Amino acid sequence: MTDRRHETLRIAVDVALLGIGRDALQVLLISRGNPPFRDRPALPGGFLRQGERPDHAAIRELSEETGVDGGRLHLEQLGAYGEPDRDPRGRVVSVAFFGVSPAVPPTAGSDAMAAAWRPVDEVRGRLEYTTLATLFCGQTFTLDDLRRVYEAVWGQRLDPGAFAREVARSEGFEQSAALLAAGDAGLLRRPILRMALAE
Repeated sequence: MTDRRHETLRIAVDVALLGIGRDALQVLLISRGNPPFRDRPALPGGFLRQGERPDHAAIRELSEETGVDGGRLHLEQLGAYGEPDRDPRGRVVSVAFFGVSPAVPPTAGSDAMAAAWRPVDEVRGRLEYTTLATLFCGQTFTLDDLRRVYEAVWGQRLDPGAFAREVARSEGFEQSAALLAAGDAGLLRRPILRMALAE
């Protein structure tokens, strides 16, 4: 049963911007300049300001953190994500936007240390050997949350039982009851291979 008290929360936006560069589909990522998760890759985004619409915040954050003019792009709202423990700063609900752009060279600014286009296939491949998938989750997350990240990036359904066994064997994750967290290791000693988990 849920608590009947009203939640106090903050609203953020994130932008998944795709482009074609070097004959490959790429996604625009930043390196976070502030805690939490300083130096970690992330989608461009940030908190709404007083009286600001989510779509306007997405355009502003994209411009501030990457120099890309989101006002000239078509951005679509994908959904809202608000797992209770996804952000150590408090309860945050993030409104995600999707867009397509020419892969123009970005310029890092605001609270981003760096901004760069990364091949989508590179991101997909890194899921097998690193803990990159945890960046799409909160500070703690469930096994189902993590499996949905792998399914979304790889574009295929995974067998839940096989996925659970692979994660349990991988030393890159810390498990406590039903929740997981990224461990200290950046690389997985035992990779989580896409083909072994397909339904």
